Amino acid sequence: MHHFHYIEKELYCEEVPVSDVALEVGTPFYLYSHATLRQHFRAVDHAFDGLKHLTCFSVKANSNIAILRLFALEGGGMDIVSGGELYRSLKAGVAPNKIVYSGVGKQTEDLEYALRSDILMFNVESPLEILKLNEISGRLSRKARIAIRVNPDVDPKTHPYISTGLRENKFGIDINDALEQYTLAASLENLEISGVSCHIGSQLTQVSPFVDALGKLYGLIGELESKGIKINYLDLGGGLGITYDTEEPPHPREYAAAIKAELQTEDLTLILEPGRVIMGNGGILVTKVLYTKPTREKTFFVVDAAMNDLMRPALYDSYHMIQPVKTSDREKIKADVVGPICESSDFFAKGREMESCRQGELLAIMSAGAYGFSMASNYNSRPRACEVMVKGDRFYTIRERETFEDLIKGETIPDFL
Repeated sequence: MHHFHYIEKELYCEEVPVSDVALEVGTPFYLYSHATLRQHFRAVDHAFDGLKHLTCFSVKANSNIAILRLFALEGGGMDIVSGGELYRSLKAGVAPNKIVYSGVGKQTEDLEYALRSDILMFNVESPLEILKLNEISGRLSRKARIAIRVNPDVDPKTHPYISTGLRENKFGIDINDALEQYTLAASLENLEISGVSCHIGSQLTQVSPFVDALGKLYGLIGELESKGIKINYLDLGGGLGITYDTEEPPHPREYAAAIKAELQTEDLTLILEPGRVIMGNGGILVTKVLYTKPTREKTFFVVDAAMNDLMRPALYDSYHMIQPVKTSDREKIKADVVGPICESSDFFAKGREMESCRQGELLAIMSAGAYGFSMASNYNSRPRACEVMVKGDRFYTIRERETFEDLIKGETIPDFL
């Protein structure tokens, strides 16, 4: 459930007309519902009630510090993949002992920052990273708590670009090599083995791949404990999908029930890394129609948002529902919704049957809360959009719209020019 709904043919976010926000902040802008985000976080977290667990929001899905703060106040931790995401998490007030650091290419300075911050755990992804982390920990006179991210070779049945658990993917260590690497890590004096980690992909719409991966992880945990290597945390990653179009992903309760049914011990603390399932339907991208452009081939609605604002359609050919902010009784037509960027991939919909639009009208691109702003860029020297959060009958700008001056911040012209 989300809190974007129509009242007398006008789209509201909670109790605020979306058009009122547009008048105040201009377009395009991202709009998030506080009630939806809190509700979705609780749906995931409470689904695992009765088990020792920590829900670590996947910061890459949406890294605005106001959003991170919201989840921290709900007791959540963070799954990070960079020093910048660690900085954001700490600025948002997240407890360091609730932060897990994932990612295949962690840089030395970021590892040092995380060690000094005393985060909960590093999910290491390669033999050289194990050795690097041990060396850095020794130099800083610290001990790094680690899990090895295991690649279980499970097909998540999702888009190939967001599949991460197959043997050919770059992530993690092959489960057949994991015992050797755990044995190596256990022999290093500056590392402390804490867990086993796994993440098989994103936008999964079935529970069975999670269950398959869990079964393989239990086999590994048994082998480790037979070698005297104690495992305290089992990081199951994230990946649960949402409805963009006609998908029917499982509810977090169904996912949790399947995991609980497979659990073989109560000694482990589960770590969950949801991102999209919390954020996706909690945010929209609002844009204005600049021009209607009928041609002999088709009709285009040219809007002021672009692929630099929301990359998913260009990158994955992803579907996002598009709704008018104010509905009318006009006929439906087939049209392409496109942005101003000089690329043919700059589109939000192609051949979409939708209500006919007029210049100046507002459209809402739905399910844009996850991997929307966090993947935005300044391509074509376009300032990035502002972000707004609604709570009840009020709205708050949680990121100002960038200016032209922001675009050249840090740039200099050398003396010889």
